[in-house]
Amino acid sequence: MTIGERTVSKRSLSAVTNRVTGVLRYTRFQLAFKATLAVGIAWTLAPHVPGVASQYPYYAPLGAIVSMYPTVSGSFRTGMETLAGLVTGMLLALGALLIGAPNVWTISVIVGIGVLLGGLSFLGASGREYVPMAALFVLVLGGDDPDGYSFGYGVQMLVGVAVGLSVNALVFPPLHLNGAVNGLVTLRRSLARQLRDMGTALEETWPPEHEEWSQRESELDALTKEVREAVELADNSRHGNIRRRKYRRDISADYRALRAMERATRHVKDMTEVLADAIWRNPEHVAVPAALINPLADAVNACGEAVEKWDPESEEHSAATEALVKLVGLINTSASAESPVDATAALAMDMRRILRTITAQADDAA
Repeated sequence: MTIGERTVSKRSLSAVTNRVTGVLRYTRFQLAFKATLAVGIAWTLAPHVPGVASQYPYYAPLGAIVSMYPTVSGSFRTGMETLAGLVTGMLLALGALLIGAPNVWTISVIVGIGVLLGGLSFLGASGREYVPMAALFVLVLGGDDPDGYSFGYGVQMLVGVAVGLSVNALVFPPLHLNGAVNGLVTLRRSLARQLRDMGTALEETWPPEHEEWSQRESELDALTKEVREAVELADNSRHGNIRRRKYRRDISADYRALRAMERATRHVKDMTEVLADAIWRNPEHVAVPAALINPLADAVNACGEAVEKWDPESEEHSAATEALVKLVGLINTSASAESPVDATAALAMDMRRILRTITAQADDAA
């Protein structure tokens, strides 16, 4: 592999990572459009809400904003948690007003209690922030009619949440299945590329001049995390989504594939560390005998092709298994005190586990 090819390989790993995060960026644009629409509808409806609530129309757009979430189920959960936090904070403030008029001490104490109550589990991540906020607003802005203010505040927030949830559920309801599909493909190809790059390094004159492959562990970790988020987002986006019946997908199979690839990623990272030690970090104690370098390179390259294919019935998987069997046989005959084979054996064990992971995942799917 030439320097130019290695540069392209390094850029490719970043490029495929960007394709996964691109799904999330597209989701953000879609969410921004729907938030704009929901705020406009909520602001239009707010003045027509009957009773004292019409005096507080600005809270309806706020409710629409807080209910915007990348998934329909997330919008519902966020909206309900926000309303629960508001009601809790309002009740706290109204209870304090029964004792006396608000002052700097009572306001401070009530806000502090609101922060403590924000730890209640049913409020969730969204609701806990609104407990002290709602209590503060009622005490400071409620004026002579805290009951009316609380009612108007709550009703308008409810209107906004209802509008936001409706818009998110009916206007391009997000169903992020492609992100999961593309993410899994991206992760598989990245693992295959990493193995092939290590195989190429073994074929070069030692020590190899190019070592960017040895520094990709953090990139693989980041990519694995992105792919898991993509699969989880795809799963969550199905709940409450009217499009799920039209676009069916076995998310459980995606989770099985993800777990298998996460196991394979751990083995590839182990191989990266062992090989980097053998070449640069600790070659005196973690060495690969010269007689095993070429068979090891063949096995690593074949394993990369098997990961790319990810099919235990494929020719690539069979070729990788044969290359690994040959390597293990040579390890057994080459082992001696003068020619340690610990590093090679560790690499062979990781490759065996990778191939078994592919087979096990296929068996689970069947």
